[in-house]
Amino acid sequence: MGDHVHVRLSQGLSVSDEGELIEHSRCRCGATFTKVFNADGGGPERPSRS
Repeated sequence: MGDHVHVRLSQGLSVSDEGELIEHSRCRCGATFTKVFNADGGGPERPSRS
């Protein structure tokens, strides 16, 4: 039988007290994952005009 490969299923997003975006995900096997994105004080993104 082959090795297990984690498939990360999104469980939602949240924002920390420090303003970081936190992505929550899990695998069907029960493993959980958290990824933190730091905005580094940058300004908001603006959509480009076509």
